[in-house]
Amino acid sequence: MAKEKQEKELEAVIEADASINAAVEKKEQKMVSETKQNLSAANLIKEFENEQLKKELPEIYVGDTVKVGVKITEGNKERVQPYEGVVIAKRHGGTNQTITVRRIFQGIGVERVFMLHSPQVASLKVERRGKVRRAKLFYLRDRVGKATRVKQRFDR
Repeated sequence: MAKEKQEKELEAVIEADASINAAVEKKEQKMVSETKQNLSAANLIKEFENEQLKKELPEIYVGDTVKVGVKITEGNKERVQPYEGVVIAKRHGGTNQTITVRRIFQGIGVERVFMLHSPQVASLKVERRGKVRRAKLFYLRDRVGKATRVKQRFDR
């Protein structure tokens, strides 16, 4: 009788193990199929780009005067150099978002294009808001002196 009891208990344990193994296999198959979906090339690229986006960027509009802190490497030293000017264009979106900043340096107009989410851009600060009615301010290239000024906006 004791042997019969032991055999029944052993059969019950084996059945329980089999049901547990089946449940584990189903979960593993489900996880593998989910990871295959998540590992598609487009999803991987999207995920990587979202990680690269900077979280603390101010709202920038065309016409604003901004101060961009640019990282400059000289030998083994690294410093941040400010570049202040008027935003004359904004392009693209996401990780490729760029702004074109124009300033007058020693009487010559200098424009630089900055990728906002680039590691080279250390900081970005809006000095003053500009009141403009265009998306691109390329007409400022033809103007000289006081004619290049943009009216200030106070509502943003």
